[in-house]
Amino acid sequence: MADCTDIKLGFIGFGNMAQAMAQGLVESGALPGERIYATAAHFDKLQKNAAALGAHACETAGEVAEASDFVVLAVKPYLVADVVEPVRDALAGKAVVSVAAGCDFAFYEGILAPGTHHLSTIPNTPIAVGAGVIACEQRHSLDDAELATFEALFGPIALIEWVDGKMLSTASSVAGCGPAFAAMFLEALGDAGVKHGLPRATAYRLAAQMMMGTAKLHLETGTHPGAMKDAVCSPGGTTIKGVASLEKDAFRGAVINAIDAIQG
Repeated sequence: MADCTDIKLGFIGFGNMAQAMAQGLVESGALPGERIYATAAHFDKLQKNAAALGAHACETAGEVAEASDFVVLAVKPYLVADVVEPVRDALAGKAVVSVAAGCDFAFYEGILAPGTHHLSTIPNTPIAVGAGVIACEQRHSLDDAELATFEALFGPIALIEWVDGKMLSTASSVAGCGPAFAAMFLEALGDAGVKHGLPRATAYRLAAQMMMGTAKLHLETGTHPGAMKDAVCSPGGTTIKGVASLEKDAFRGAVINAIDAIQG
């Protein structure tokens, strides 16, 4: 199963996250659409979304399980147990990958058939453009070949980060919810640019490229974010004045508070 070109990937649930994963795989060339199978509650909508990727729309979870080597469980967390129950035996011979928040290794040990190979993950939506994150629980039951296939399949379109099960929720808050916060920051920078005369499309492009470049600089150099900030802040300059204003308005505290709110 180590050869990704031979894999058949199934999605039980085909909402935003599942579609983002499938889109990333197809558009990167990692997996052709004809090797992807999906099912969802609304078949008409599913057919349209699957057709856009060249994937197969299946009417039942059983069809997906039968057709696939890897099965991604991508339904709402509160639905997972009910969705799994009718296909419990069919999933026993598959590699099962969960993208449902809060559903860890222990949870799946309780609802899947004994011996089923499974892994709990939390991806984020930028995986659609090959720039995602997949936080993975360190405890899993995939065998070596399945694990190698998983990493070979998704590694080109996402940073795969392994975390202790107790930290999966926090990783989800930072990487999974973070795109919403980043989009708000992007929108706010765009609004500020428009306020001072930039065309909106230009302001968004400038802000988006800046965000992407800053993130890439950190990932490729490992430079501490504080040092990156200091490198832009000349004594008495414009940037430090903006930083001081953000600090006055508790910018960093607001971000930390947002993660605290998610964690409950």
